[in-house]
Formats: sequence, C-alpha cells, structure tokens
Amino acid sequence: MREELHAVVPVALAFSVPIAALGAVLLHRMRRRSIMAAVTVLVLVPVIATMVGVIGVSGFMYTPQLAGAVVACGAVAIVTVPAAMMLGRGIASDVMWLHEARDAERAAEASRRELVTWISHDLRTPLAGIRAMSEAISDGIVADADEVTDYARRIRGETVRLSGMVDDLFQLSRITSGALHLTLSAVPLREVVSEAVAVEGVAASRKGVVVRAEEHGDWPVVLGSDPELARVVRNLLSNAIRHTPPAGAVVVAAGVTGDKAWLRVDDACGGIPEDDLQRVFDVAFRGVTARTPEERSGGGLGLAIARALVEAHDGDIHAHNAGPGCRFEVHLPLASTPTTDRPGPVR
Repeated sequence: MREELHAVVPVALAFSVPIAALGAVLLHRMRRRSIMAAVTVLVLVPVIATMVGVIGVSGFMYTPQLAGAVVACGAVAIVTVPAAMMLGRGIASDVMWLHEARDAERAAEASRRELVTWISHDLRTPLAGIRAMSEAISDGIVADADEVTDYARRIRGETVRLSGMVDDLFQLSRITSGALHLTLSAVPLREVVSEAVAVEGVAASRKGVVVRAEEHGDWPVVLGSDPELARVVRNLLSNAIRHTPPAGAVVVAAGVTGDKAWLRVDDACGGIPEDDLQRVFDVAFRGVTARTPEERSGGGLGLAIARALVEAHDGDIHAHNAGPGCRFEVHLPLASTPTTDRPGPVR
C-alpha cells in the first residue's frame, strides 16, 4: 500500500499542480474584473485538477474505475459551476451595494463637513456683532438714546437671523432623520402662494423688489401638507428675493400639466452657471459668485429643505435659467386621493 502511494502521489501532483497554478494565475488576473467569473474559476480549478490527476494516475488507459471517476467529476462540475455563478452574482451585487453605500456615506460626510463649516462661519459673524454691540451698551461706550435704540434694533435683527438659521437646521435634521410626519390633505396652492407672497413681500419691498403672482387659469389643488408646502414656497421666494437686484421682479405662477400640478418662481438673478445648476439644492451651497446678491444671509439650507419637502410629497423640483434670471419649478400630485398620514422622507 505504501509503495502504491509512493508511486501514485508524485504522478497525481505532477498533473494537478500545473492546473492549480494556472487557476491561480487566472484568479490573479481576474481579481479586479468579474467577481462571478473569479468564483467560477475558483470552483472549476479543483474539479479539473482532480480529473486530470486521476487521468494521469491511470496512465491514460481506459478502465471502468477511470470512467466512473471522470463521470463523478463531471457531475460535480455540473452542480457546482451554476451554484458558483449564482454565488458570484450575489457576492458581486453585495460588493456593488457596499461600494455605493460607502460612496454615499463619503458624500454625506463631506456634505456634513461643508455644512458645519458654513454654519460655524455664519453663526460666528452675527454672534460677534451681538457681543460687540451689547458690550458697547453695557460699558457705556454708547450712551446716546438714539444710538442705543439703533444698537438694539441691530441686535434684534441679528437674533432674528440666528433664529432663522437654527430653525433651518432643526427642520433639516427632522427631514434627514425621518422624524418628519406629513398629514396630507387637499391644499389650494392659491392660498399657500398668497400667504407666502404677503409674508415675503415685506422683505422684498424693503429691498425694492416686486413680488407678484401670475394667473394661469384656475389655481390647482394639490395633495400635501399645508405647513410644509408653505415652507417650500417661502424658501423659494426668499431665495429669489435675496438674489434679485433692486427694481427687479419675482414672479410666482402655478398650473396643471397632466396629473401633476406645477408651481414656478422666476427671479432676476442674472442666471446661474450650468455647472452650479446641479448643486443649487445641495446643503450649504450658495454659489454667490455666480449671481448678483448684495448680501450673504442665511445658512444655504433653504433650497435643500425645499427639495427634501417636495420629495416628501412625491414631487420633484428643478432649476434652470430663464429670461433675466433663473426658474425654480415644482411638480406636485393633484388632490385626487383622501387625506392620509405619511412619514417624512429619509433622502
């Protein structure tokens, strides 16, 4: 028995080792290509190496035992190769998902870092002003009644600005965490737009910008949450007013196309570079060098919040250049279903 093993093992190794080496080379070359093909090769190499080793030990002479061994190896290959291909496809899908998840996490982390950078800068600026003005009043440097009143007015303005930024951060955190819960009902866009125009019109008139709503037939009624839709329209109007120069106009219009309602806000910002159009809804992106603003207010969250709230309503929002400025257009489902409750998005 020992003598037979001494005679058989070297022959089996001599025939099977080259097959294994060839398989190792193939696997090395395929490691950065198809995972499914690599797993298939990994399964075939032992089967083929075993078959070649058996044939080599038999001396290439046909015997019933050799036929049985070859048939067994073929049966194993028939079963294992499809299984390996399915396994490889599953592994490839998992790897692809992991890569996409890692890329999404990196993008989210970069967005968070950018947000923290922007917010840190924007919070420090008004806080420094509030501190300086309050110290001037408390130290008696400013004693004249009119100056004290002016300082108090400025402090109030800065606190309002800070409050708005904190409110934006809170709203964004609710949306991204999935804590936002929408109660959907039939919402007339005319009422939402009228209220938003009345509120934002104060800031617009102070800057010398005209805000008006255009009639395009009957105003649509959409399926949505009134407070969140009002927030969307106000954010769009606020953004348009901020970037429209004095004597410019901001125009709001709405209508119906197919089974969707549309609402658009046109401004006179001077246009947005094509490269920036895809980024205007990103968190903390403001692209102020591309437009003609006179001030940099807000934390760059208004459009990001608007997009998230629109998507929560199964709608979509886009921006493109039109006329003397740019147009932000929202599409929302019409009110054709009963009132429902829907959790907020995690987008």
